[in-house]
Amino acid sequence: MPNPVIQSTYAGEVLEQMLVRATTGNEIVEGGHIHIQPNIKQEFTIPRLRAGKMLQKRKEQPTENDSKGEFKIDEKKLVPQDMMAFTTFNPRLFEHIWKPFQSEGNLVFRELSPEVQNQLLAEMAKVLTFELGYEYINGVKGDDEGKYFDGILTRIVSSASVKQVSNPQAIQESNILNVFKSVIKLLPKPLKGQKFKKNVKLFCSVEDAESYDYVLTEKPYKGVDYTNMNPERFKGYQVIPLADWPKDVVVAAYATSGVDSNFWAGVDYANDGDVIQIDKLTNAGEKYFFKMLLKADTNIVFDEDIVLYDGRTESAAAKSTLLSDLAVSAGDLTPEFDPEIRQYSVNVANAVANTTITTSGETEGQVIKLGGTALTSGTASAVQALEVGDNIFTISVLSADKTDADVYLVTVKRAEA
Repeated sequence: MPNPVIQSTYAGEVLEQMLVRATTGNEIVEGGHIHIQPNIKQEFTIPRLRAGKMLQKRKEQPTENDSKGEFKIDEKKLVPQDMMAFTTFNPRLFEHIWKPFQSEGNLVFRELSPEVQNQLLAEMAKVLTFELGYEYINGVKGDDEGKYFDGILTRIVSSASVKQVSNPQAIQESNILNVFKSVIKLLPKPLKGQKFKKNVKLFCSVEDAESYDYVLTEKPYKGVDYTNMNPERFKGYQVIPLADWPKDVVVAAYATSGVDSNFWAGVDYANDGDVIQIDKLTNAGEKYFFKMLLKADTNIVFDEDIVLYDGRTESAAAKSTLLSDLAVSAGDLTPEFDPEIRQYSVNVANAVANTTITTSGETEGQVIKLGGTALTSGTASAVQALEVGDNIFTISVLSADKTDADVYLVTVKRAEA
């Protein structure tokens, strides 16, 4: 990426490093998985051109009716959205960093050497870098705070043209190989050829990549020493684990840092003359402020060349410990049943000597028990005797994937005679 033009009263090598690092210093950019288009003031058009098959038998005098190929020309756009990084700090907290270079008297930031500025700004850049890396992938555009622009995964999920693997499930060691297979099967044939295959990448979460590594290690004669990492490849395709990538999602796409990439990001450092400001918050105070203005946006180019496996909905369902219904035959629950509310009470007359409890699971595969006795979803329990006073019934729910558990408590209070 070309170095940006510094538009700041604090010119110098430190600020140039800060600007470049803030927009490019994250996994998806540093790994060469997305093309960065710099210096976009308003919007940038990404042309899309494709043609069908054109070869045919030779004709001495071809006409319009002989035309083949059907050129398809359209475009995508990058429209960077305004953002700001702003924080306040007391330089005295960094005294151990800048004191050796600082003359006696009040700190004047402009007078700090570039070496000292670099140490101070580097810590701020780390945070900003991490945030932008997350937004490049997961960002969602909106009016609320924290919603700046749509990230590439947001655009992939919302595109009707992206190929989606049907019936996705939560990703585990037991199915990770089948997940990768199902994604590769849907790739367009041209992307499976050796010319393009080297840049077709399988993007996944760190957790899912670890599951893949464990599977390879446990395979006889296929893995490596269990203390080492296996090569991050599947059938020749690169497996790219990203810290900001959500679990249970795999995307296959042609992704490079060049203009042929299917992932693009547009950045600019705003039109404002004060791109970076570091100065005293108030004339009489010791606190300083750091402010940086920038713009960013992302887009995908050829949606139909991208394959998506999204098992997040199924994963959430598999981890659910919620009931969809809970009722006792003796009376009404207080408060009224709500899956998120875990404790209830029921008051009954002395004449009511027993009750049954009926539960319905939110997700198929949950294990529901009353005390130590398993319940069938939607079916009443065995009759439970009620003593005078409080009768506490514990209903436990184990998630379908057997990783989470929680309980509901129902206290039935039988009145005295």
